[in-house]
Amino acid sequence: MFSQRYERGSTIVTSNLPFEDRTQVLGSERLTRALLDRLTHHVSILTMNGDSYRLKQSAGRRRSAARAEQNQAAEIIDPETGEITTYDRR
Repeated sequence: MFSQRYERGSTIVTSNLPFEDRTQVLGSERLTRALLDRLTHHVSILTMNGDSYRLKQSAGRRRSAARAEQNQAAEIIDPETGEITTYDRR
């Protein structure tokens, strides 16, 4: 695909791997060099650092689910024995 698009059209590639680690993904050092040669010719490389939006969203969903689950559970404390009984309000 990359060799067909080379100097014919724009291609956007995103990765969280630095260039030196991409051989692990592609398996062949020769193939990786050829691909990176084509990808980095006439290119603008944008390096972005910061928190992952997907990670932040999934953490928020987990917190929301935990809150919803806590709201479904209730505890009753027996005044005579002090025993705590948890029940589901659903």
